[in-house]
Amino acid sequence: MHFKYARSINCFIMKLLTTLLFTLVSLFGYSQNQPDLSKPGRKGEFYIYWGWNVSAYSKSDISFKGADYDFTLDNVVAKHRPTPLSVNKYLNPLNITIPQYNFRLGYFFKDNYNISFGFDHMKYDVQQDQKVIISGYINDTETIYNGVYDNDEIALAEEFLELEHTDGLNYLNLELRRQHEFYARKNLQINALEGLGAGILVPRTDATLLSKRQHDKFHLAGYGVGAVVGLNASIRRHFFIQTEFKTGFINMPWIRTTYSKVDEASQNFFFYEINLVFGATINLKKGKY
Repeated sequence: MHFKYARSINCFIMKLLTTLLFTLVSLFGYSQNQPDLSKPGRKGEFYIYWGWNVSAYSKSDISFKGADYDFTLDNVVAKHRPTPLSVNKYLNPLNITIPQYNFRLGYFFKDNYNISFGFDHMKYDVQQDQKVIISGYINDTETIYNGVYDNDEIALAEEFLELEHTDGLNYLNLELRRQHEFYARKNLQINALEGLGAGILVPRTDATLLSKRQHDKFHLAGYGVGAVVGLNASIRRHFFIQTEFKTGFINMPWIRTTYSKVDEASQNFFFYEINLVFGATINLKKGKY
C-alpha cells in the first residue's frame, strides 16, 4: 500500500506540474498583448513570504567512498517526505520548520524586477528495499557485503544502506525574478512571475552505511541551479498568496555520511517543486505596508 500510495502521489504531482506550466505559458503569452497595468511600479518594495512545498526527484547515481569501500549505486529512486496535514505541525510557530517549507526575502530594484534570497527546505528519502545495480568493492567491513561488484544487483536493505536528506535537503539560493501584472481591478492584482537562480546545498544527512555511525549534522554538500514560474494574487499590494513551480539541478559531491572524514558520498539529480506561499510587501520610501 505504501508504494501504491507513493506512485499515486508522484503521478498527481507530475500531472499538476504539467497543467500549471501549460497555464502559465498561456498566461504569459496573453499578458504580452495587454496594456501595461503595472504603474505605479514596484521599485523600492521589499517582500517576504513563507509557505510549503511538495517535491519530486529524478533517479540518481550515488557513489560512496571510504577507507574500506568504493562503489556506485545506479538509478536510485528517492521520494519526498511530506508531513501529514495538521494545524499543530503547519501553523504552530514552534513546529513550522517541521514540514517541507519555503522562505524568501526580496527587493524590487526595478518596477518589474526583483532579487531575492530564499531557503527551500525539501526532504529527500531513498526508498528502502528497492533493487539497484552496484559496481565497485567493499572490504573489511565485518558485514556480508564484502566483495567485488561488477554491475550486480543488490537490495537496499536496512543493514546495508539507509540514506535520507530529510532535515533536510536545504537549498539556500539567490534568484532574479521578473513580475508583471496581467489583471488589475480595484484592490486586486493578478501577477505572473518567472525567474532564474542558483545556490548551495546544506543538508542534514541521515545515513546508515554498513552499520557505521552516522554523521547527522548540517554541512556544505554542493550547489544547485533552478528556474521558477508562478502566479501571484495581491490585495492592495500589501498581502499576497502565490503559487510556484520550480525545477532545477542539484549536484552534491561532498556529502558527509559517517563521523570518519574519509567516508563521503556524491550524487546529482533534477528536482521539482510546487510551492504555496503567503507574504507581505512594504515600501520603505513610502512608509506603507
